[in-house]
Amino acid sequence: MANFNLIDPTTRLLQKSLDLREQRQQVIAGNVANAETPGYAKRTFEFEKSLQAVMKRPKLATPLAHPKHFPVGGSSLNQLQGEVIRHPDRGGFGDGNSVVMEDEMIALSENQILYEAGIKLIKRKLQMLKYAANDGR
Repeated sequence: MANFNLIDPTTRLLQKSLDLREQRQQVIAGNVANAETPGYAKRTFEFEKSLQAVMKRPKLATPLAHPKHFPVGGSSLNQLQGEVIRHPDRGGFGDGNSVVMEDEMIALSENQILYEAGIKLIKRKLQMLKYAANDGR
């Protein structure tokens, strides 16, 4: 029996990226909610370098057919986790809160735009699959 998988490596990568962006959204929302909390240390959620590392050293069962194909390993992609980093206030004055609302709004907007772009890419891939399944109609 053939190993038939409708979700290709690129779609799995996009799906993982969306999951990680959702986690980043939650971290940013926590920063916004605690913007007035004395002593609160701003948090960031980092995952891009780990995602790039997974893409550079894939764990594929079969070799790539062409060197320019997009290699993404399934098992290491599933294990990918982001990292929450705390950024305490180092200014020495004020209430010790390191959240800057303008920076958080920029991060929120950027994350939202990239999340929506990922959704559009997945939607486009599914439309192409539907087109192929309907014999080009």
